[in-house]
Parts: sequence; C-alpha cells; structure tokens
Amino acid sequence: MNVRYAFKRSLPVMAGYIVLGTGFGILLETKGYGVGWALAMSAFIYAGSMQYVAIDLLAGGASLISAAIMTLMVNARHLFYGISMIDRYKEMGKKKPYLIFALTDETYSLVCSGDVPEGVEQKKYFFFVSLFNQCYWIAGSVLGALIGSLLNFNTAGIDFSMTALFLVVFVEQWKSTSNHLSALAGIGISGICLLIFGSDRFLIPAMILITVFLTLARRRLEMQHADKTLVSETEGESK
Repeated sequence: MNVRYAFKRSLPVMAGYIVLGTGFGILLETKGYGVGWALAMSAFIYAGSMQYVAIDLLAGGASLISAAIMTLMVNARHLFYGISMIDRYKEMGKKKPYLIFALTDETYSLVCSGDVPEGVEQKKYFFFVSLFNQCYWIAGSVLGALIGSLLNFNTAGIDFSMTALFLVVFVEQWKSTSNHLSALAGIGISGICLLIFGSDRFLIPAMILITVFLTLARRRLEMQHADKTLVSETEGESK
C-alpha cells in the first residue's frame, strides 16, 4: 500500500523527470561527458537545475570556488525548504539524511501536498516518493546520454524544461488544495522582488520574505487545515 501510493503520487514527476533527465543527459553528452558522468552526477549530486548549470561549469573549466558559489546561488531556496521540513522529518531516523539529500522542488511539493490516506504510513511515503523521484531522474539522465551518443540534436531550449515542470507541479498542487494563500503569497512576493531587485538578484530576498510571511501566517494556516480536517471527518461519520 505504501509503495503503491507513493508510486501513484510520483507519476507526474516521473513524466517530467524522464524528459528533463533525458535533456540533461543529451546536453552533457554534447559537451563530451558520457553515460558514466550522467549516472554519477544524478546519483551523487541530484540537483536538477544545478546539474544543467554544472554542464557549462565543467565545459568552461570553472574553479571549485566558482562552482561552490554558483551552487549556493542556484540552490539557496533549499535553505528555506529545509527549515519548513524540520517538523515533518524530525522522526525519520536513519532515513533522514537521504530524505534531506533527495529533497527537490517536486519532491517537496509532493511531501507538502497534504496528509496521506488511511492505511499509508507517512514516513514510508516520504521515503518512497523521494526514492522514486531520484530513480526517474537517474533513468532519464542515463537514457539521454545514450541517445546523445547515438544521434545529433539541436539542444536549444532544453534548459527551459525545468521551468516547465515547475509550472506543472504548481498547477497540480493548486488544484489539490482549497487554500491558496501560500501560493498567492509566493507569486506576489516574488513578483515584487523581481521588480525591485531584477531577475539576477530577486530569488534570495523573495525566499526570505516568503519564509517570514508563512511563519507569521502559520497559525492561521494550521487552524484552517484543522477545521477542514474536522469537517471531512464529520462528513465521513455522517455517511
């Protein structure tokens, strides 16, 4: 039940990760890095958009310090993801290090998209969703590297695929919840920061402000969630 439910929930991510991973593998192959590199990077780095950036860093011979700074800038949002996952992951035991490592945008969305149904253990759901998603990414990366070694591709626009997947996940989460306060706050704050700081510098200020807002609104959101759960339980008992 746990594995089946986690797999079912991860299917939208599978569709995206296979395509995105394939794009990454193809780009990597065009820069002269083969299947072994694709497998190793997706298994031990597993950073999505940062892996796309890493292709140019590798090809350009960037220094370790430059790579570290770029990684921090691209993945700064994970600092805030981690803060918001403290309560959810605090009792995960030996699985906790892997769950922290495997926390991507899409996995974060699935983990935070609501309570699991009766009969599904939440801890196992978190683990299997994270594991399935990484397996999809690895499979896509290796497939892309293999395809890239056999065929010639025009790779223009492939890097936009990460943005496209994020939009799909956002829409899916929007449709699965009735309270859109968090999403609207994220859109609004990001838009304001984009206008103030520009496209190169808006991400970190936006994440800080979103975190502050959600922290202040946390009690209200929890009360609304509790009320919705109580209503659902009452309706279930009446039936």
